[in-house]
Formats: sequence, structure tokens, C-alpha cells
Amino acid sequence: MSDTADFFPNPSISKFPPVSRLGPLILLAVFLSVMPATGILSQDWSRGLLVASLSLLVVAAGVVIQVLLANRSARQATAIMAAFAEQDRFPCLIANSHGEILVANSQAVSRLHADTGLNLAQCLRSVFGNPPAILLRLQSQALLKGRAGEDILTYGDTIPVSVFRLAEGVFCWRFQLDEQASWQDLTLPVLSKGRNGLVLGLNGAAERLLGFRPGSIEEIFPDGTPTIGDISQVQTRDGAVPVMVSQLSRSGFGQNLALSPLNETANTQGGTGFADLPVAIMCLAPDGTILEANRLANKLLGDTRLRDTNISQIMHGLGHPVLEWLQRTANEEDTQRSEFLRLSRDDKEVFVQVTLNRIIDDGKVCLIAVLNDATELKTLEAQFVQGQKMQAVGQLAGGVAHDFNNLLTAISGHCDLLLLRHDQNDSDYGDLVQINQNANRAAALVSQLLAFSRKQTLRPEMLDLRDTISDLIHLLNRLVGEKVQLTLSHDPVLKSVRADKRQLEQVLMNLVVNARDAMPDGGEIRIETEVLNLTRPFRRDRATVQPGEYVTVKVIDQGIGIPTDKLQKVFEPFYTTKRTGEGTGLGLSTAYGIVKQTGGFIFVDSAPGRGTEFAVLLPVSTAADEPGPTTLEQPDTQNAGQGEGVVLLVEDEAPVRAFATRALRLKGYTVLEAESAEDALRLLEDPDLNVDVFVTDVVMPGMDGPTWVRQAMETRPDTRVVFVSGYTEGAFGDNGPEIANSTFLPKPFSLNQLTEAVFQQLS
Repeated sequence: MSDTADFFPNPSISKFPPVSRLGPLILLAVFLSVMPATGILSQDWSRGLLVASLSLLVVAAGVVIQVLLANRSARQATAIMAAFAEQDRFPCLIANSHGEILVANSQAVSRLHADTGLNLAQCLRSVFGNPPAILLRLQSQALLKGRAGEDILTYGDTIPVSVFRLAEGVFCWRFQLDEQASWQDLTLPVLSKGRNGLVLGLNGAAERLLGFRPGSIEEIFPDGTPTIGDISQVQTRDGAVPVMVSQLSRSGFGQNLALSPLNETANTQGGTGFADLPVAIMCLAPDGTILEANRLANKLLGDTRLRDTNISQIMHGLGHPVLEWLQRTANEEDTQRSEFLRLSRDDKEVFVQVTLNRIIDDGKVCLIAVLNDATELKTLEAQFVQGQKMQAVGQLAGGVAHDFNNLLTAISGHCDLLLLRHDQNDSDYGDLVQINQNANRAAALVSQLLAFSRKQTLRPEMLDLRDTISDLIHLLNRLVGEKVQLTLSHDPVLKSVRADKRQLEQVLMNLVVNARDAMPDGGEIRIETEVLNLTRPFRRDRATVQPGEYVTVKVIDQGIGIPTDKLQKVFEPFYTTKRTGEGTGLGLSTAYGIVKQTGGFIFVDSAPGRGTEFAVLLPVSTAADEPGPTTLEQPDTQNAGQGEGVVLLVEDEAPVRAFATRALRLKGYTVLEAESAEDALRLLEDPDLNVDVFVTDVVMPGMDGPTWVRQAMETRPDTRVVFVSGYTEGAFGDNGPEIANSTFLPKPFSLNQLTEAVFQQLS
């Protein structure tokens, strides 16, 4: 179809007729008003015609006034739309549904020659290959959705086009033309490839290189579509020409490809010079000597004097020596054509992907190296590997902690039994105390592992961090010593957060101790709190902080700082910058785990010699304070309550079961033992057996603790329950045991903690 009107519906009709169309009505009114004066009609007829003529004149006057007001409003609306469109730096115009331009800004006039009264499709013929189809497609979408947009691939450029409906039959069009994105004036050959290999257009340099206008990519590359970065043979009117193929832009199925000729003939005929190629490229000798490097290669490698330098001095292989790879490629041996290499730059860490191609120049073997900046790719790869490693360590920590907790329960429990039979005058008493203390140290280390893997039990409560820090300040002052001054600065309107007070205190102590160790000569450590209100997502260090209110706690020191290359590793478990024996590497990883499990974020900023700042973000909580979880606070009293009653102890670990049985019997309880849930249910089949408390492990071979307890409580609903487990968070799944009259005692527990838990359940 040649006429663009065929692509659009009829234009909308104005609500009011033009003033010129009211002429017959006015003439009729005048005629009726003069008829009575002729004397032809009777008096009654004359009076009636006079009234009718006056009525028609009033109606005509009203219509004229309405038309004039409507035209005035339309002119005002048009002026407003024109002023709005003029502010846009891209061509912006308003047209009706027929394509007639109503308003056009100066950019549209100068760059599209689109002026008021012209047809939009006609004005776009110099930009798009088939503008009527594009306009019809986008206008149809705008009719349905109110707006539409599409990136249109055209000759050497990708042009975003957007349209939205202003009113019935009126649309605003915007064409995001980039003055510097057009390839038409470049001496570098550029072609635009569309769907199915269709060639959409060529710039002048490409047309001069080829000598003809191809219809498909196969006419240019007989060997098939080339790979980006390859040296390929281009079929021209004068024969095959080697070119370097690079991608300038891409949109959907379309690409803008640059064809950089590698022979001098193409250059002298108007092709681009080697130095100005749009890709980073170097020419190398087989021994690694850089024979030539273009401008982008110099910029990427950070050195403007690369010529005659050996590549092994500026790049390092990640798998094998670089020079060995070059030699094998030059000898046409079977080897990878592309490798990732690391640059020897002092300012930052940079990775490049190097693709080699072997060519013959004046009878000598040379290597063409195409360079692509792969820093972001390698960074993402390192982050993924780190995430996998952290997840694996977290799972390992949870499993190891479970087994260790069972062992420590048996060790510390039997040690408690021995201490009951020895007093301070006994020669073995000191050894038993040492065993007990070291078992507690091991339990603390396991607790740190669980904190890192976010599997420790939390007892959240509503906290005002000003009070929390005030309660902790005395201990912190003792930790930092006399050479370090601790300074507090609080937001006067600090809001409450929901967190485990004990775990949050652990985070603050770890951060303050690290700050102290970073200042061996003393200095000031500042602890600052403030309320942070985020109105949009905040992204940093692979984390996204959602909008909302947060309480920020900052720990700032004036220490030696952390090198940039080590900042990403400070939260890794067992990573430490301290000397051997001075730290376990679990302090910051523990803080990280606690903060993440609480639902917060922790970030670090540092520079060598300028100090370090750790910032903890905790979400503000508006919920009312609720009772904590069923986890029992672990009292370590020397005299747990003496009790009586029947306890059914279900534990698959024999050492733990033996210790718990003896501990409970020493306190006066009658204990029935079972090594599995199935054994426990068989014991309870006796209706005459009275049991007051179930003490059961959560995770056991076969049926787990909560499952058998639910079955048992169908006939014994009033029985109390104490769950114990080496696992903590996740021991019951996501929703907890949901069993009435139950409490939870995490392993490792002492003799007094176990007996006190049973005593409290029977109280």
C-alpha cells in the first residue's frame, strides 16, 4: 500500500460544527422574521413565525458562542501541549489517529522535518524502512494499554520509539534519536542485521567495501554467520577480504556489526585505521612481543606505551603460562582460541578475555588478539563460587555442630556427675574443673559456627538500642582497655527493633574488639545510632535493602584499615588478617550470621591508614512485644530444684541417655529409658503406666520427637514435654513443634540445666 491513510482509521469528528455551517440556519431565521412584515400571512401566522424566527436566532447565537469557546479551549490546549513537547531534547510530536501532525517540537522539525499539518508516516520515511507498519502497530497497542514502546532497529542504529494516548484519537509520539549513534558518517564499515540474517542496511563505508547492496548475511559471509571477535572472509565485488567482526549494538534479533578490514588496501580506500578500530585489538609476535596495539587496547591495559612490550609482563594466565598458549596457537596446534587472563595493574583488578587468531603478514606468522573486558564476568563468577562455598560451610557447620553438641553434652554431663562426688580439697577437683571449662569453650566455638550458619536459637524481643548499648558499655570499656576511648552518639528519636539481646550484644562486642585490635597504639572508637528511612531499594555488595525504616548502628575506628582486595573476605569464616594464634576468624562471620538471621544487613567501608566503619542495619519493628519462643533460658544454678515424678527419656545417643538418666535419678525422679520413638510408644501402650514428663530428642532415626509425642498425647494430653536437640533453628521445621505444654532445651546442657527444665515443667 502506498497511501499511509490506508493504515489508519478515519480521524475523529469535532463535537461542534464549524461556524460557517450555521449560515443556512441564520438565513432561515432572518427569512421567517421578515415574513410577517409582508402582510401576506394572517395575524396569528405572523405572530407564530416571528416567535419561531427569534427562537432560531437565539439557538444559532448559542451554538456560535459554544463553538467559539470550544475553539479557544482547543487553541489553549494545543499551546500547552506544544510548550510541553518543546522541553524534550528528542523529537516529540502530537498527531491524531489519522497521522496528521497537530504539534511538533523544534527537534522534530529540524531532525524529522515534521511540521504541523504534515503526515507523520511521510516524515519518517527517511528514518524507518516501513513507517506505516511501525506506527500502526504501536498505535494499536496504545489504544489497548494507553501507552506502547519498542526499540526499532534501523540503518546502523537502534531507535527507541514510544507513544501514549492523550485523548480520544490524539497520540503523543517520541523518537529517541541519538545524534552520535548514527554510523552513516563513519569511515568504519557497518551493517545492520535483522531476523533470519536479513541485511537491513549498510553505511557508506560498508557499501564501498562490498561494492553491492546484499539482501542477506549469507551473501557477505559465504562460510556462514561469523562469531563476534573472529577474523572472517567477506565476499566483495573484487574478491574475498579479511575483516575483524565486532558488535556495536544489539536489540532483540537485530545487530549492528562493524567490519574492520585487516589489509592496507581497504584502509587506503576509506576504511578505518588500525588505531581507531572500535574493539580493543593487538598484533603479537609468536614470542609475545606486542607489535602494535590500538587506542582501545591501550586504554583497557592502562598503558599508552605497549609497543615492543612482552605480553607476559602485563598479563598472567589463570591456568597455564601465557607464552606457551601463544606458541601453540602460532604453531596451529590444538588449543583453546580464547582465554581469561589477569592484568598486572596496581590501581585495580582487571580481567580480560583474549581471543587469538593466526595470520600471515609479509610471510611472517603473527597473532591478532581481540580483548574484551571480563572483569564483571569474573567478579560475578567469584561471587557465585563464594556463595556456594559459604552455603557448603554453613551446612557443614550445622551438621558438625549437631554431632559436637551430643559429644559435649556427654562430656560436660559426666564431668558434672564427677564433680558431685569431689569437693575442692580433692586432688582431682582441679582437673575436673579444667575439663568442664574446656568443654564450655568448645560449646562456645560450636555456638559461633551455628551463628555463622544462622542455625542458632534466637529469643527476639523489642529493644531500644540506646538501652542495650548502655547496659553493655561497662563491659566494652573493659574490653578496649585504657589506650582506647569509647564514644557514643545516639539518635534522639531512635525507634525499637526486634532482636535477640544476647546475640546483638555479641555482634557489638565482636565489632568493638576488631576495632580495638586495629588500633595497637590507641585511638577513638565511635558507636553511632540513627534512624534511616529508605524510600527506594538500596543495592550494595550483592544485597538489596528494601524500602522502609531501619535503625543503623555504626562502629567506627581510626585504625590501620583493611586493604581493598581483602574487604570482600572479612565476613568469610576462618578468614583473619591477624597472626596465627591471635584470632579464629569467626568473629565477623558470627556477627554476619546473627545480623542476617535477625533480618538485617551489615556493610563495611575501609581504606588503609584511614580507619574502618562497620554499619549494621536492623529493620524497625512496630509490633507489640510478644512472648519469646519456647526455648528455655539455660540456668546454671548449683542447686536445681529437687523433684519427684516419672520421666520418660527418649534419646538415641547412648552416652547422652546414660548421663541424663543418672542426673534425673539423682534429683529424685523415676526415669524410664527408650532409645527410639517406637520403643517409647510401646512402653506407653500400658494404660496403667503413669508418666509426668516426656524428655525426648527431636531428630532421631525412624520417627522423630514431635511426631511420636503427638501420637502419645492423643491418650495422655496432660503430659508435659521437654524437647532436646543438637540442632537448634530448623529442628522443628518452619513452624515449631506446636505442642502444648512443651519447652525446648538446646544441647549441650549441664546436669543442673536438665533437671531444672524438668522441675519447671512439673511446677
